[in-house]
Amino acid sequence: MSAFCRDCFSDAAESSARCKVCGGRHIANHKELDTLCIAHLDCDAFYAAIEKRDNPSLVNKPVIVGGAKRGVVSTCCYVARTFGVRSAMPMFQALRLCPQATVIKPNMAKYAEVARSVRALMRELTPLVEPLSLDEAYLDLSGTERLHHLTPAKSMARLAKRIDDELRITVSIGLSFNKFLAKLASELDKPRGFAVIGRAEARTFLRDKPVAFIRGAGVALQAKLARDGITKIAHLQDADAKELAKRYGSTGLWLHRLAHAEDSRRVNPEGELKSVSSETTFERDIAKPEDLERILWQQAERVSERAKSSDVGGRTIVLKLKSANFRLKTRSTSLEEATQLADRIFRTARTALVREADGTAYRLLGVGITNLCPAHECDKGDLLDPHGGKRAAAERAIDRVRSKFGGAAVGKGRSLKPSPAKPLPARR
Repeated sequence: MSAFCRDCFSDAAESSARCKVCGGRHIANHKELDTLCIAHLDCDAFYAAIEKRDNPSLVNKPVIVGGAKRGVVSTCCYVARTFGVRSAMPMFQALRLCPQATVIKPNMAKYAEVARSVRALMRELTPLVEPLSLDEAYLDLSGTERLHHLTPAKSMARLAKRIDDELRITVSIGLSFNKFLAKLASELDKPRGFAVIGRAEARTFLRDKPVAFIRGAGVALQAKLARDGITKIAHLQDADAKELAKRYGSTGLWLHRLAHAEDSRRVNPEGELKSVSSETTFERDIAKPEDLERILWQQAERVSERAKSSDVGGRTIVLKLKSANFRLKTRSTSLEEATQLADRIFRTARTALVREADGTAYRLLGVGITNLCPAHECDKGDLLDPHGGKRAAAERAIDRVRSKFGGAAVGKGRSLKPSPAKPLPARR
């Protein structure tokens, strides 16, 4: 059994409750601790943790980051979670459970800056970092022991302490031999967690867990499996692979592999970004086309800003609308040439919006780009739009002014008109 102190990184006895060197209580121990090298890092209540860091008066109070009454919870602190509040919960429900909570509108620019700092620290350990979102990533630390003179486990513990000391937020670490199990491990001991799932115990560990433990097995698939009597991973382990394939096709084979702790996916530093989007929920339903159009422009600007900061563009524009009765509509339009420009994103999505703005009252509007490509492949010129070049040049000039004097320094006419209904903060 290998063991070490997560506070001072000194080796420890496996049965130790305290470190003999520093007196710390955070002892990591596992038979395979020195051999596992795939990690998943997850920031603890990321947005709320940053808000508490920046406002110490909130430290022991329930904090919810999200929109107003008709929005949803982006994240909440662990104090709020003791009242039953959870991410993605409707805000009215969260406030019913915890009326004393402090609600803070998301500040995505601030969170992105902290995320970049966390990512920079991760990349000091290994170039094989695959971000999944602002606050979580996979790391492959194969071969790093010779470079850092630490086992991958100690390197990850050291990284967690650096993030705590330098950025004043906490993270939880999962360590295993593949991505599937590393992700599961990171969720076992939050916050400030450090959990390990080794090869010898993997199948036994999974056996009594519900099928919902498999990331990607959504509600519809779970219901389908349940109708066939499959509710636990044990049922998948005991099933014949050919029979699962016969019932569920390639999904059945995928489920069989994961149930047996098999995941051959590599940590891919190029694979983190699939789309860039922004959406907002209104405080009251909106039906007027001109009002929806104005909000669409605001969302297009946010998407463009995020795409430019990530050095990507998209060949497909996606419009998302949710009606007052919660019916969801998505409309996609493919372009001849990829774009990252707000003007082109807006104009393309507006064409779809015109068809849908038929008097229907909507409570949510969003826009995004998919089918991503590098920025240098975008917006080289559209022969079918003779004025497109001028608009692109004007937008890039505005970007230069904003980068020098701040985001509110200059804006287009559309963004200066008053909004008909105050939209809640945008979400990715």
